[in-house]
Amino acid sequence: MKPRTFVEKALGAPEGAVVFRKPDLILTHDNTASIFQTFKKMGGEKVSDPDQMVIVLDHNAPPADAKLATQYQDIRNIVAGQGISKFYDSGMGICHQMMSNHARPGMIIVGSDSHTCTAGAFNALAAGIDRTESAGIWKRGETWFLVPPSMRIELTGRLRPGVTAKDLSLWIIGMLGSDGANYMSIEFHGEGVASLSVSERMTVANLASEMGAKNAVFPADKVLQKFIGSNTPGIWADEGAEYKSSISIDLSEVFPLVAAPHHVDNIKSVASVAGTVVHEGLIGTCTNGRIEDLRTAASVLRGAKVKPGFQLHIIPASKEIYLQAIREGIVTDLIEAGANILSPSCGPCLGTGQGIPANGHTVISTANRNFLGRMGNKEASIYLASPATVAASAITGVITDPRVIKGNELFPLNPPQSLTNTIREGENRKEGNVWNYADVDNLNTDQMFAGKHTYSVMSSDAAAILPLLFGDFDPSFSSNAKAGDIIIAGDNFGCGSSREHPSVGLAHLGVRAVIIKSVNRIFYRSSINQGLPLIVHREAVEAYRAGDAVEIDFDSGLLKVGEKQFRFEPLPPELKAIIEKKGLVNWIKTA
Repeated sequence: MKPRTFVEKALGAPEGAVVFRKPDLILTHDNTASIFQTFKKMGGEKVSDPDQMVIVLDHNAPPADAKLATQYQDIRNIVAGQGISKFYDSGMGICHQMMSNHARPGMIIVGSDSHTCTAGAFNALAAGIDRTESAGIWKRGETWFLVPPSMRIELTGRLRPGVTAKDLSLWIIGMLGSDGANYMSIEFHGEGVASLSVSERMTVANLASEMGAKNAVFPADKVLQKFIGSNTPGIWADEGAEYKSSISIDLSEVFPLVAAPHHVDNIKSVASVAGTVVHEGLIGTCTNGRIEDLRTAASVLRGAKVKPGFQLHIIPASKEIYLQAIREGIVTDLIEAGANILSPSCGPCLGTGQGIPANGHTVISTANRNFLGRMGNKEASIYLASPATVAASAITGVITDPRVIKGNELFPLNPPQSLTNTIREGENRKEGNVWNYADVDNLNTDQMFAGKHTYSVMSSDAAAILPLLFGDFDPSFSSNAKAGDIIIAGDNFGCGSSREHPSVGLAHLGVRAVIIKSVNRIFYRSSINQGLPLIVHREAVEAYRAGDAVEIDFDSGLLKVGEKQFRFEPLPPELKAIIEKKGLVNWIKTA
């Protein structure tokens, strides 16, 4: 038998195959109420397997208004009515941290959050999906997987003092770019892996989604086995397995980094941006809210004071971590330094919780995204950094190297960096029935549907999505888009969150097709699940000129742009069937 990669062994199929598998666990969070509505549209009454489900209330914990509080109570009622035992109420922790109680080697785990890949630290195949797909698993117990190609990352050496797993993650993103691992499975190999704790592995796996990966996975080695108290061997790649790409990183060469506004792949050394004024700091979220992160922050802040006027928010990733930090005296150190300790939750990361920045303010955060408007305010800017760098910067009020001996390093790589594109008020991008965004790369889900609306508007309410569609990108879109319209755009379309609102809205509107140079993994899945046709064809996009007529024959796979004709590959039959039924809801109802 041909040597297989981790993901080929986990899914029992070769690269490129479409298979249906039953995940061991399906994670949902505050979006559970919306998922339940879609579940009922599919004809669901009782979930297929209550033991399969993990539900965590975290994104808006504690709820800030009556509507969110009511949604939380609705979810509690769903949990009770469905007999779901793996439930974590508001204040118990962030979903990806709570998954550490359940994720085990060799599992298949999916979740309605793009950072479900965090569980790859536990040698699980863990990947984000959208809300509709989650509802489908509730109904059927299984979902579809497109077996991805794999990337091998070889780690040697060990991180130096003052350098963290967050810096390593940003280093990798800087090497690959925001779409450099799109729809790939990343495997971490090499003797350097053993130097990384499970907490550090969770940080690295978490950020795999920011380079477009389906998942990232670590071996079930002695470090993991000691952490979980089990000798479960898990799954690992065969010797001689073939990889689409391979890179090697000497951990000792990594130094403190930041991701500058407004994209995660805008990587700079701390030395190159040192002195940049910052007004607010965040230490926490699913990326860096573990006890090791809080210890690091406390070690920097102990005996010091946060700069007057600077707001430093600390959010433990779980109640258990919070209590441990209290027992170790960490909370005392942080409060005495001038930090604010918030309840275990996602906090301001999405833009719906406490700590939203003021107009004109710059934030330095341990979170995983820094898109324009990500923390709920388009008039603020976000740098991403390690807990050590955030803590050091909180003392000075400017970006500061946390190491005892400062460095003057420059990030040695210079990959193409993502740019933030917005359409000016009054700028018309529509000619005939074609919206021309051919010059726009990395159009992200926050621009398509702002995170601050994610829980005030359910994805199951398609009509309510339309007035907000593309709101932080093109102010004219929602009022001028019509059924039968075609969207043309650039690379990495739909990057960012597993938020399905954009694909739901576009499908409900009746968009005939989205023609793009390349598409982010999660948006690709979401478009299929909503019955929204996507055509990935770089040459066709490059050929388009404003005013060109665009004609599509899906049956023959023929695309005409102006006077030029292009062929495009049809979807695999399993996925084409979902599109033909106008989405997963109808496909499941009629299956």
